[in-house]
Order: sequence, then C-alpha cells, then structure tokens
Amino acid sequence: MSDLTLIIPAKNEKESLPKVLDELLKYNFKKNIILEASDETTIEAIKTYDCKIIFQDSKGYGDALKKGIETVETEFFCIFNADGSFDPKELDVMIKKLRDDKYDFVFASRYEKNCGSDDDTFVTFIGNYIFTYLGKIFFKLSISDILYTYVMARTSCAKKLDLTAKDFSFCVELPIKAKRADYKICTNKSYERSRIAGEKKVNAFKDGLKILFSMIKLFFRC
Repeated sequence: MSDLTLIIPAKNEKESLPKVLDELLKYNFKKNIILEASDETTIEAIKTYDCKIIFQDSKGYGDALKKGIETVETEFFCIFNADGSFDPKELDVMIKKLRDDKYDFVFASRYEKNCGSDDDTFVTFIGNYIFTYLGKIFFKLSISDILYTYVMARTSCAKKLDLTAKDFSFCVELPIKAKRADYKICTNKSYERSRIAGEKKVNAFKDGLKILFSMIKLFFRC
C-alpha cells in the first residue's frame, strides 16, 4: 500500500497513539499525524515512530483533517482514528474498491449487516440515524453511517472539494460535497472497536447542533 497515506488526527492521544502505530507497523503505507504544535505530550510519545508530524494551522477536528488532505502526496488517503477504534484489517477491502471497482470515496459503516460498534451509545446511535436519514432525503446520499469518518478516497478528488469545516461538521461536509461533485461513492462494512484510552471528544448535543446547522447551510447553497 505504498500509494496510501493515513491521515491521523491525534489531539491529546499520548496513551492511545503509540499502540495504534504499533499495530500499523506491518503495513507499508505513509502515516501523517495531525495535531497542534502545543500538544507536546503526544509529540513526545511518538518521537521514535516512522511517521510524519504535521501541525494544524488552527484548531478543531475538521481543521486537522483539511490540513491532512492538503499535505497528502500519495494517490489515496484514509482518515484513521488515533484512539484504536478503527480496525486496520478493513483497509485492504477499502483500497480494493478504489483500485479495482474504480470508486472515488469509500465510507465505512457500522450499520450494515454483520457490522457494529463497541463505542456507540444510544444517543449517538439515534443522532447518527437522524443525520444519515437527512443526508439521504435532502442530499441523495447512499451511505448508511454519515457521522463515521473512517473514510478512504482518491486524493485528487478530495482536494477539489473546497472543504471549509473546522469542527466535527466536517463529517457531513465531506460526503455531501463529494456527492455534489458527482464522484463515485460506496460504503464498506466496518466494526468500531472500543477506544484504548480516554473519552469521546465529541459532545453529542453541542456538536450535533453544529452538524445540523452545517447541513442546513449546505442544503441552501445547492
């Protein structure tokens, strides 16, 4: 997978990230770690690993991912969590869909048959169901898990999308703009594992409102 770069947003992940990088040692792809320059403890925790550290221009999850996409030089990239919740075994299937089936974006889903999550709560499950439904109704999106950012794509396509979200609303901006650009989109079965350490950085209600407002803005900008 020398043509693949993992984009790993890693704010305050000093406990989890080294274990994730250990799991990824057997894979042949580039690993770009995106974080704030002030996050010295995470930087110190990974200084011996073969990865590239890229500092954000600003703050926020979306800002980290935008910076990551801008700096990718390989044909493909994949957004990959630093908390251990994503299973790297799924990468082979995802990149095959890009290479062989000629898709442009592959969105992993926890809500297909025989999939699931060790991290989902009732609140996040209901919220994701609502946002995914809104995506299908108002944006004709065929994906079944709109808030799950385990995403692999062709770098050249993503760089053309004019992504602007700096917060967690990035997760809906990406598929909506990819759909509007007429890129080929598909889903991939996924199982979300338990986080290695720490709690979710998402506030279900506060960030949920931001995502909702983002979808409303995107709808009226059609």
